[in-house]
Amino acid sequence: MNNAINPVAVNAAEAASALAKKPQHVPQVEMLAVTGIPDIVPGDDLALEIQRAMQTLELQFEDGDILVIAHKVVSKAEGQIVDLATVKPSLEALDLAEQLNKNPAKVEVVLSESKRIVRASKRPEQDEGLIIAEHRLGFICANAAVDESNVDSPDHVILLPVDPDASARQICSQLEIASDKQLGVVITDTFGRPWRMGLVNVAIGLANVPSKVDMAGERDAYGRELKVTVPALADELAAASGLLMSKEGKRPLIIFRGVDWTPTNSSAGDLIRPSREDLFKC
Repeated sequence: MNNAINPVAVNAAEAASALAKKPQHVPQVEMLAVTGIPDIVPGDDLALEIQRAMQTLELQFEDGDILVIAHKVVSKAEGQIVDLATVKPSLEALDLAEQLNKNPAKVEVVLSESKRIVRASKRPEQDEGLIIAEHRLGFICANAAVDESNVDSPDHVILLPVDPDASARQICSQLEIASDKQLGVVITDTFGRPWRMGLVNVAIGLANVPSKVDMAGERDAYGRELKVTVPALADELAAASGLLMSKEGKRPLIIFRGVDWTPTNSSAGDLIRPSREDLFKC
């Protein structure tokens, strides 16, 4: 594949060294997977563990670095883990679980994390049905983001952080103070997408990083004025992080370097389409 670097085959330090040798006039963005972050348990100082991993890799933050972090390490540090054995299902959860052939305790946790159930169905060929819910934070996603993957203990599930934006700001502040650099943080989760197959990472918490960039009034390559072009910068970063962040790879932190961005007071909630603009409201 010409001289392209396979980022999965090299560690972060090697990737940084190789990318630094590229011609500087070529537009480029670096992605560095920070390895060596240990299994996180409730009460761990995630920012401190990130610093330790960076030191081991002999990496230092630079002004403008954006850290994209998988929410599960954040949720684990904050104790957002539920033992299903301690959950007493409600009548609603029992009924829905029977319809969908799902664990009633997990369904109860889904209900407790939801504003409302958007859709719940089970096809004959499915072993287990699907719940699409509006999470308490406003995100529309499967099972209200209640997840069993990458949980250390059986019969436990992980929830989203209580306030992902606040979590992002806390981590960002600690690392900015320690490094004396201007940084940004994006916390991600993996969602499905209406009308398209497959999963992508999306932004659920932000610190400093713009959720989106309004390009209205600017010109395209042919001089035409842009009217409603609004790239979702935070989601673009989140989705790109999936190239190096894997379920089995224990790489929950990706550093983006060289992104053109301006620090702002933003929230991942800014990416949720208001009901008055939602033509596909379920």
